[in-house]
Amino acid sequence: MSSVVGFDLREIVLANSTFGPNEIAQLSKAISEDSAAFSLLRESVGELEVREDPTPASAVRLGVCYYLMGRYRQAIETLSSADGGALAHFYLGKSQFSLGRFEKAIEAYKAAKVAGYNADDCALAICESQRYSKKPTEALATLDQLSGAVEQTAEYLYQRGATIAALGDNPLEMIALYERAVEVQPNHPGALFGLALENDRRGNDERALTLYQRAVSLFPPHLGSLINLGLLYEDRNQFDRAQQCYHRILEVFPDHPRARMFLKDAAASGDMLYDEEAIRQHDRMSHVLSIPVSDFELSVRSRNCLQKMGVRTLGDLCRTSEQELLTSKNFGETSLVEIRDMLSSKGLELGQFSSEKSTPEPTFDPASMSPDEQALLDRPIGDLNLSVRARKCMARLTMNTIGDLLRKTGDDLLECKNFGVTSLNEVREKLAELGLKLRGE
Repeated sequence: MSSVVGFDLREIVLANSTFGPNEIAQLSKAISEDSAAFSLLRESVGELEVREDPTPASAVRLGVCYYLMGRYRQAIETLSSADGGALAHFYLGKSQFSLGRFEKAIEAYKAAKVAGYNADDCALAICESQRYSKKPTEALATLDQLSGAVEQTAEYLYQRGATIAALGDNPLEMIALYERAVEVQPNHPGALFGLALENDRRGNDERALTLYQRAVSLFPPHLGSLINLGLLYEDRNQFDRAQQCYHRILEVFPDHPRARMFLKDAAASGDMLYDEEAIRQHDRMSHVLSIPVSDFELSVRSRNCLQKMGVRTLGDLCRTSEQELLTSKNFGETSLVEIRDMLSSKGLELGQFSSEKSTPEPTFDPASMSPDEQALLDRPIGDLNLSVRARKCMARLTMNTIGDLLRKTGDDLLECKNFGVTSLNEVREKLAELGLKLRGE
């Protein structure tokens, strides 16, 4: 079977036969079904590159293959000097889009339409570029101009759902459109990613995992799905699988910065040795330290002194020195002995964790703030548009508002599972855009 696939792939890339959307779909399908076919594509492209007397038509074939391989700048250079036909313009647009040059992409899609490329496909591609240009209203207007059979296609349904998501108007309609797109085309990568992301945000990890896995089974791979799938694998301590996701991105896009950083983080996490017994002991100790002092029969004097000092748990006591207790009014040696005996019954000592004594978190005084400042701190943390990894950390630390985040230090965030320096820098950059900083910075 693989030899047939291999023969077909080479034939499509190197032959002088017809080369259009159907052949490009065959290339993508072959690599989706057999990842080894990507190496064959690379070899075939190498042969095409060194051919003598290349024709404008072979330049189109080469440029499209560059696009499929993620070599966008080479694709643009090659397609710009190709035959000037509809296919060349369309994939020139897709290459420009992939580099974030959305206005240039729109120009190329319009030229493709004039040259005879499918008008509906050009309109949907223009809509996507408008949406990424932060012009969702224009994108919706482009969609509204379409009618007929295109409205029932998976790509139209996906683009409409993604546009509604960008407008923030109707999340239920957005999800319904994504679901209809998947019904029409079960492996539509964009719609699968959209559904996976919504489940991811709502904590439906199992459903999100399945959808991301389906979204990355195609070629070219859906980058957002590969990144988020890798993060989900990291959350499950499946670091080998996470690294495979990042490697897949780097195989096609060697300079992808986030994939490189996440691969490094996953590799480092996978190399860690976990002492299960030490973890259990830590959990048991945490439980003991959380026991309220009110659970013990103490004298009225001792209880009153501890209450005034804000000592509520055994952990608080272990972070308090004998000298601090003795400086409290009416707290003498008798009370000190009583406290020592209570802690000894649990295998603890006064002051044994005094070096870990926490610094009270600063509080914001609303009276000293302007209404605009108060409103900024009350905004939901989702307004920062953080990556999935950073958002999961915020959820684990039960932070809901920007004000909650500002009460944390960088070290506080780095203690969160799978939250590394890359994510910390992301949070700092988002806060800096609002003129804000984490505590202590």
